Amino acid sequence: MARLVDITYCVGTTGVSPPFSCASRCKDFPSLDLVRTWNTGVLLSDSCGFIAVDHGTSSSSSSSSSSSSPKPPSKPAIIVAFRGTYSITNTIIDLSTVPQEYVPYPSPDDDGDSTPTTKKCANCTVHMGFLASWRSARELVLPALKTARAKHPGYPVHLVGHSLGGAVAALAALELRQSLGWTDVTVTTFGEPRIGNKHLAHYLDETFSLLSTNNNNHTTSPKETLLYRRVTHANDPVPLLPLSEWGFRAHAGEVYIAKPDLPPAPEDLRLCVGADDPECVGGPEADGWLGWVLGDLVRGEETRKSVEAWTRRLGGFPARLKLWQLFFAHRDYFWRLGLCVPGGDPVDWGRGKYGVLLGGGGGDGEL
Repeated sequence: MARLVDITYCVGTTGVSPPFSCASRCKDFPSLDLVRTWNTGVLLSDSCGFIAVDHGTSSSSSSSSSSSSPKPPSKPAIIVAFRGTYSITNTIIDLSTVPQEYVPYPSPDDDGDSTPTTKKCANCTVHMGFLASWRSARELVLPALKTARAKHPGYPVHLVGHSLGGAVAALAALELRQSLGWTDVTVTTFGEPRIGNKHLAHYLDETFSLLSTNNNNHTTSPKETLLYRRVTHANDPVPLLPLSEWGFRAHAGEVYIAKPDLPPAPEDLRLCVGADDPECVGGPEADGWLGWVLGDLVRGEETRKSVEAWTRRLGGFPARLKLWQLFFAHRDYFWRLGLCVPGGDPVDWGRGKYGVLLGGGGGDGEL
C-alpha cells in the first residue's frame, strides 16, 4: 500500500498512463489497470491521485516472478490513492484555527444519488483545508469510482493516502461508508494528520469499528483485521498536527513504526490501543514539544519570555526537533515516499518486487 501511494507522486509530474505505467515502480503491479488520474491544481488545498482496478493474480502467476521470494497472490480490488504534500504543515498552521462544521455528504441540495446516512455526526468539526481538498476531488473521483464499482461489483474498495492525502482519504472513506452505504471499504494512511475534533474522531472510530470495549467499558487491544490502518512513524510530527490545543484529536486504528531508519522489520511495528497510546506516536511528550514549537510561536508567547527561560527550554529539546530529521521521518514509510524518478527511489534499486495482498473486507492486506 505504501508503494501504491508513492506512485501518486507521479501524477502531476511525469504522469501515470494506461494500462498502469509510470517512471516509478508501476511495473511492480502488473495486475492493475488505470481507471483515471486527477489533479485539481497546485494549491495546498487541491487534490491529486489515481483510481485503478486490480484484477488479482493467481498463485501460479505469482510464483513465476523473477523475485527470489515468490510474490503471494493478490485479490481483486478497486484502488483509490491520494497524493500528499510536504507543505502540509503550512496548510495546518494557516487553517487550523478555522474549523468548520462537519456534515457528511450528500448535503440536502446534492443530487440524491446516495443512501441517507445511518448516523449523524453530532458536534463534529473538521479542518476546513482538508475538507476543501476532498471537495475539489470529489466531483472527479466519485463518478469514476461508481462506474468502476458497477463494472466490478465484487471488488472491494481500498483507499490509501500519505500526508495530506491521508486526511483526504479519511474524509472520502467516511462519505463512502456513511452517505453511500458501502461496507466493503478499507483504508490505509501514512502520516495522516488529525482531521477534526474529538467528536469527528469518535465518529470515524465507530464507522470503522476501531474501538472495542470490555465489560468495564475500557478499550481493548485492537485486532490485526482493522478496516482502517493509520500508519505512523517514529519522529514524524504530522500525525500530531493540528495541535490538541486547537481542538483537534486523532482517531484510533494506529499502526506505529517504532524504528526511525529504513527498513523496518515486523518487530518494529505496534498495533496501538486507542488514539493516544503512550507507546506510539502520540506519546506523553508529543503535544508538549509540538505545542512549544508551533502553539507558542503562533500565539507569539515567545515575545514574553526571557532569554533564561528560552535557554532552559532549549536544553530539553528532543533530537527529533531537528527539522531535517522530521522531514525524513515523514517521508520514510517502509521506503521513501514522494520520489517519482525512473526506477523508483535509488535506495530501492536491487530490491525485488513487493508482495501485495489487496483483498478487502477483513483488512488482511500487507502494508
